[in-house]
Amino acid sequence: MKPYLLSLGAGLLVGVLYSLMGVRSPAPPAIALLGLLGMLLGEQAAPIAKRLLTKAPVTAYLKTPECAGQVLGPQAVAKTPEDEA
Repeated sequence: MKPYLLSLGAGLLVGVLYSLMGVRSPAPPAIALLGLLGMLLGEQAAPIAKRLLTKAPVTAYLKTPECAGQVLGPQAVAKTPEDEA
């Protein structure tokens, strides 16, 4: 969570500096960012559908680096007791 908050804080600081200098931010508009989120989530639709069709466990897949790590970033992947052993 800390990297996300640091990133948000840095972005806010840069936004304030841009505003004080009177320049527009090169960041994409919010609608483009929502499109990127849709792409990240859509990438996971096929693997989840395959698991549902084969009756394989879906919840275990959602916690893997291939799914949660791709969508939320590597720090969001939950560690299991097996990882610590």
